[in-house]
Amino acid sequence: MKNTDYTDKENKDLFQQAKSSTNSKDLPLAVRMRPKTLEEFVGQEHILGKDKLLRRAIEADKITSLILYGPPGTGKTSLALLISQITKSYFEPVNAVTSNVEELRKIIAASKNRKITTQRKTILFIDEIHRFNKAQQDCLMPDVEVGCVTLIGATVHNPFFSLVSPLLSRSLVFELKPLEEKDVIKILNNAINDKERGFGKLRLKIDNSAVQFLAKICDGDARRALNALELGILTTAQDKNGFINFSLEVSQESIQKKQVVYDHDGDAHYDTASAFIKSMRGSDPDATLYWLAKMLYAGEDPRFIARRICICAAEDVGNADPQALVVANSALQISEFVGLPEARIPLAQAAVYIACSPKSNAVYLGIDKALKDVENNKTQAVPQHLKDASYKGAERLEHGKGYKYAHDFEKHFVKQEYMPQKIKYYVPTDIGFEAKIKKRLEELEHQIIRDDYNQTKKI
Repeated sequence: MKNTDYTDKENKDLFQQAKSSTNSKDLPLAVRMRPKTLEEFVGQEHILGKDKLLRRAIEADKITSLILYGPPGTGKTSLALLISQITKSYFEPVNAVTSNVEELRKIIAASKNRKITTQRKTILFIDEIHRFNKAQQDCLMPDVEVGCVTLIGATVHNPFFSLVSPLLSRSLVFELKPLEEKDVIKILNNAINDKERGFGKLRLKIDNSAVQFLAKICDGDARRALNALELGILTTAQDKNGFINFSLEVSQESIQKKQVVYDHDGDAHYDTASAFIKSMRGSDPDATLYWLAKMLYAGEDPRFIARRICICAAEDVGNADPQALVVANSALQISEFVGLPEARIPLAQAAVYIACSPKSNAVYLGIDKALKDVENNKTQAVPQHLKDASYKGAERLEHGKGYKYAHDFEKHFVKQEYMPQKIKYYVPTDIGFEAKIKKRLEELEHQIIRDDYNQTKKI
């Protein structure tokens, strides 16, 4: 408990220092460079641009409870802090990982007292709000609804999956997107040139390619880019002329391996898998390989990838190329057998094969239509002649009586009833191997018509 109290106090001190002393050199560069005005805020034009709803609400001091949703380093915390500064609200930050219902009740009680005594509003900023369980989220709702606190929640997870519906209905949800490369370059240059909060007082030689590299490699995460810039500048010795040279090499060392935004049980996981499948379905082998590479780089389980490939082979290629499912299954088995990093090769081969294959979802549509009929309509009885006749007593029940064995007839086909109510489920296309299947079924249909005609002539 002591450790939790200390951590919470440390977090609050950090935010309070950031509010009152943004030039403190003890704070990380990313904290010091947090914007002090909306004009300083870089990026997120889709929600903070001129005449956008959120900007109008901030400037009019009509902020209601907000949920800020987006990947790390896109400005969620900075925006919450900026809102409190502009609206002159008391800023109360908590982290959902270390907080609890008791602490929330104390904060809400203090905010009520503050509003009565000073007329000052309180912004309750909850970082990683998706970590709160249902009871903790429910605890917030009554006071959020009546405005005792203005809730600003930050999360990297899709709030429509991770937050309870009543809380969502009382909040506006804004999605922050990864910063564009030009935005990160602007943020880095601001830090380099700012004499109060950044490195403007240092004698620097900045290689433009180093800044561009950080902006590109950080994947839209400004915090990560600023941390790398700070590390590189503060750990590089001055040259003989007293300059710190921030070169491309220093930049690369400072940021090390690129971290891909990829949560294995959240949006990035499912969105990337979705893009991978849709690229295979859309016959784009290059996009298929890119999304596959992203999943592999981020440490995705190769078995998960292989299962997606198998599903796509059956659902989207189907009988247009039956070999696709064989290739996909082989990739699944081989990847389990050899493991990574070699498993990337059969997985890539199978994924590209499927991407380049002719496509048909006729089987997928057929089985779903049949399942819907079974679920919603009267179940058809098995015809007597198709019932199992392999056991003793079946003959007495007349099971199997009248069944015609297809191989006893010409072309191994004979007309007989296989379901009481004939319904068309499988409609093959004219694509790939399925065109041959379609032709074969049409030939059998014509044979039935001819046999019926000949039988009528005999009568």
